[in-house]
Amino acid sequence: MNAEIPSLQDIRNAAERIRGLVRHTPVIELAAGDLGVPVTLKLEYLQHTGSFKVRGASNAVALLRDATGVCCASGGNHGAAVAWAARQAGLPATVFVPGFSPRAKTDIIESLGARLHRVEGFYADALVASQDHARDEGAFHLDAFDGPHTVAGQGSLGLELAGQVPEGLPVLVGCGGGGLYAGVALALDGRNPVIAAEPSSAPSLTAALEAGTPVDVEVGGIALDSLGARRAGGIATAVGLSFGMKTLTVADEDIAAARALLWQRLRVVAEPGGATALAALLAHPGQFPDGAAVVVSGGNVSL
Repeated sequence: MNAEIPSLQDIRNAAERIRGLVRHTPVIELAAGDLGVPVTLKLEYLQHTGSFKVRGASNAVALLRDATGVCCASGGNHGAAVAWAARQAGLPATVFVPGFSPRAKTDIIESLGARLHRVEGFYADALVASQDHARDEGAFHLDAFDGPHTVAGQGSLGLELAGQVPEGLPVLVGCGGGGLYAGVALALDGRNPVIAAEPSSAPSLTAALEAGTPVDVEVGGIALDSLGARRAGGIATAVGLSFGMKTLTVADEDIAAARALLWQRLRVVAEPGGATALAALLAHPGQFPDGAAVVVSGGNVSL
């Protein structure tokens, strides 16, 4: 596992590079009576294209030199972010998605002018198709969660949180391949413990940390399109091991309950992956007696 891990300075540089491109998203604080423990929600679903992914995509695209086009594999959110960032930079984009990617996400990709290709199978199959396209067409492949420039861009969210939540407060983030977890953990650099929350139906980082290296797992469940990476990224695995991080896993019914609560209490529309961090808090409240900060990472779902 030879992961190229971004430094804190890399993340600070990324945040400065994408300043003015991405939104500084707000937080709202809920008292203990609302959810059982005090919670600070980071409303990242308000980001351009409806998810945090535009941070990493914008940073990666900004660092390209002599590019004639970009491509990526995605369950939907990364593809939309790459399409958005490429359009900002005046570059053509090609996005490969597995066949089950929802229309709520693929419609965004196409509306931003990217060429969309549906691939039979899972994210891993779309990844092979994108890498083949990059080799054959000379486009730059932008990794969804395991590229250092992508992870550094996601880390800008952690820098924002440092100015929004008190030191020491645990931070919960949903995890698929682990790019958001890694970026936020590196950005906060021990100021706040960062915990990755995964669906029990797609526990890629959990398995990687247990094995000490990324390994393939079976994936499924209601958050498959956003947290369905069969193998966690090398960067996230290395960061998790270095911090001694333990993941929290949650069942599909916990994720559904968290989504319902966000809507009923706050009128926040979150996709399943976007509500997974909150699901972990609600399913494991005893681990957070003094509360936590929770990233609501995406809201791309059909109404």
